Amino acid sequence: MCSRPLSSRQLTVHCRFVVLASDRDLAHKVFKSPSYAEPCIVPIAKDIIGHKAWVFLQGRAHAEYRRGLTPLFTNKAMATYLPVQEKVFTDYFDKFVAASKANQGRPMAFMTMFREINCALSCRTFFGDYISQDAVKKIADDFYLVTAALELVNIPLSMYIPFTKPWLGKRTADAVHVEFAKCAAACKANMATGATPTCIVDHWVFHMMESKRYRERIAAGETDVEKPTNLIREFTNEEIGETLFTFLFASQDASSSATTWLFQVLAQRPDVLDRLREENLAARRGDKSKPFDLPMLESLTYTNAVIKELLRHRPPVIFVPYLATKNFPVTPNYTVPKGSMIIPSCYPALHDPDVYPNPDVFDPERWVSGDAESKAKNWLVFGAGPHDCLARRYVPLSMAGMIGKAALELDWKHHATERSEEIRVFATLFPMVSTYY
Repeated sequence: MCSRPLSSRQLTVHCRFVVLASDRDLAHKVFKSPSYAEPCIVPIAKDIIGHKAWVFLQGRAHAEYRRGLTPLFTNKAMATYLPVQEKVFTDYFDKFVAASKANQGRPMAFMTMFREINCALSCRTFFGDYISQDAVKKIADDFYLVTAALELVNIPLSMYIPFTKPWLGKRTADAVHVEFAKCAAACKANMATGATPTCIVDHWVFHMMESKRYRERIAAGETDVEKPTNLIREFTNEEIGETLFTFLFASQDASSSATTWLFQVLAQRPDVLDRLREENLAARRGDKSKPFDLPMLESLTYTNAVIKELLRHRPPVIFVPYLATKNFPVTPNYTVPKGSMIIPSCYPALHDPDVYPNPDVFDPERWVSGDAESKAKNWLVFGAGPHDCLARRYVPLSMAGMIGKAALELDWKHHATERSEEIRVFATLFPMVSTYY
């Protein structure tokens, strides 16, 4: 494959078809130019995720869809997700301890268990008790097949050839779509009884019900009717399932990567873990068993600094493929041809030594007493522009809840290998070898 750099830190062009934008400002330009480029991930992605999935919409259609989803991540909504999250952590931390005891204290790999706890966390936040534990376990075990299917280059029609990566990924995705649609149907039946929302799909269906009642009253001729704050259309069970699948797709590998590195780094830095542990104990007024709530999680200055530094130090998502929908003049001297993939990279901005001194050093203090918080343009962990991550506030709070509870209830030791610090890219960044505790 031919390649030639256009400038030292800006563009690399591979046979004119794939362009890597590694400069911070160029990454922003791609993220914020929907009239020139659209998210594509890889060519087979629409077959796996869904051709009508909202993440592939553009312009007004995307903005309206996104506007209807944004209220699912307000403080008021997120506060209702915390009890189910705390239960997930309790259940899985008990499993972690039991697995370690069953192994008689010998080092064991935990990456698979980290994938499962994050899958359970997502599925329970999405669907509460509408989804069974068996379904959660099945999704956790199989979801890596979806990721494996999304290679940049696939043999044409390989999705229809049994046991190829695309074939396995498509079958897995289809099964998850069906399961999520069933959960959506169960939610609609429950919410019709007047139930209180406790998970994401509850809130979404509640907004649909409010919107429907409003339209019915207007149609009946009423004039003094308060308009809902989130006036949306009715979504089918399949549309709901497809949308929540995009949430799982966005979160599963990224959150598993972040969790793996977080436990590993804190095991290597007992000074950081001790300080985090002290802060969480103080926030609970000395009661380790006290459940966390939103104000508590937001008050954890040092814990949240640890989370931000982890996401900077080992960013789960390092690049996001886009498709040039027309000739895209990315610099005065170079235009990306229509139909090319242009891939903005987030890693260089997060490891820029001019912005984050000693960028390869894990240093939470840069977010406390340093000026890292002010470098917003370099903070590309959650992307930028019209397709940035809806859960940019939810994710750090969820991570703070997980590691704060773990710090108070668990002790762990990382058994390093020669390759523990090497990085393997499997959609996101993971240690080259399984992480042993």
